[in-house]
Amino acid sequence: MATFFKRKATVVALAVLSLTVAGGGIAVAAQPGAKPDRTAVRQGEQPVVTAAERQAARAAMGATVAPPAPGTVAWAVVSSTGVLLQHSANVVSAFRFPTSGWPDTKPGQFQVLLDYDVSQKAYVATVGTNDQVNVPPSGEIQVAPRLQTPNAVFVQTRTSDGIYSPRPFHLVIAN
Repeated sequence: MATFFKRKATVVALAVLSLTVAGGGIAVAAQPGAKPDRTAVRQGEQPVVTAAERQAARAAMGATVAPPAPGTVAWAVVSSTGVLLQHSANVVSAFRFPTSGWPDTKPGQFQVLLDYDVSQKAYVATVGTNDQVNVPPSGEIQVAPRLQTPNAVFVQTRTSDGIYSPRPFHLVIAN
């Protein structure tokens, strides 16, 4: 019987020790200072929306005849300078953010403005051009809903090395 209590005491001691260590690890991980600050601005975010951009977006939303039917797409072909080369009827404009005079801008950042809310739509983009005699430069492209502008898409292009650089692109918005 003494052996039984000796084994039980050993098991209990090991259990208490393991819970203490695990509890200490949980307590360290749960410290308030260890939580990430979700309100901090991260590097690589979109440029701020200016008053002129807000006004243009509101005007474009009011100019719509009708948004595209479900199952259809809106599309745009944009040059590396931000010129809208070809587009569907609901695409209003495109521009490349200048790298001087605008806060937090980098080369290769674009905005495509539409006449309806696209904030909950799917975006697909690829580096490309509509010039049949030239092959577009290689690169990477990212798309996202435009900050505080429900009828715009933010596009960011880079070289294959990850350096911010303007590239021509095709954009499709699935409805």
